[in-house]
Amino acid sequence: MLQEYVDTGRRKTAVASVRLRSGTGKVDINGKAFEEYFPLDMQRKLALAPLGVVNVTGQFDLLIRVKGGGVEGQAEAVRLGLARALIQVNEAFKHEFKVLGFLTRDSRMKERKKYGRAGARKRFQFSKR
Repeated sequence: MLQEYVDTGRRKTAVASVRLRSGTGKVDINGKAFEEYFPLDMQRKLALAPLGVVNVTGQFDLLIRVKGGGVEGQAEAVRLGLARALIQVNEAFKHEFKVLGFLTRDSRMKERKKYGRAGARKRFQFSKR
């Protein structure tokens, strides 16, 4: 039986489902290669940061499904999902992730537009005459 660890990460409107399987370090995101999906090196480092912190890079294959939001928000959602999944692998990782803030769900969302306004807070142009 193949051991698999699944967890979810969210950021703004991005939702990432991360599946960890023991393997060689292959990363598949929405059917694409990792480098193809996250073109910037900064985004790739952000998404896989939990693996580097606990030195398990190359020990797991990652199957990631992510939807919603932008690329940056998706990378942060992947980071949270990956950190949560790694805690299922070894409970000892929890303290290290907590200190680095990998387990904190960033709850900031876009504020809704209000009626009588141009945006969430912006007002329509005022005309005196």
